Amino acid sequence: MSLIAMFLNIDANGIVPALNEAGQQLNGTEGEVVLDFSSVRRLDSAALQAMEDFAGKADAKTVKVVLRNVDVNVYRVLKLMKVTRRFSFLH
Repeated sequence: MSLIAMFLNIDANGIVPALNEAGQQLNGTEGEVVLDFSSVRRLDSAALQAMEDFAGKADAKTVKVVLRNVDVNVYRVLKLMKVTRRFSFLH
């Protein structure tokens, strides 16, 4: 079982700032980061870019990123953009 190093509720209106802040907090983080997407119903291009940037930072630190409660439409966008392999998913 992995150690949960960070748990964040992602606000639908603040995806980019939340991911930028979380990316800055990855230094010294081990285990996994859980991002709760229960309030997110859509992703714009800026949010998608922020997710990719965050995943890159987590990869560099060997931190696993888990997306929780992802809406099916958000998942479809991630799948179409071929970034689902960078995340784990929980309900």
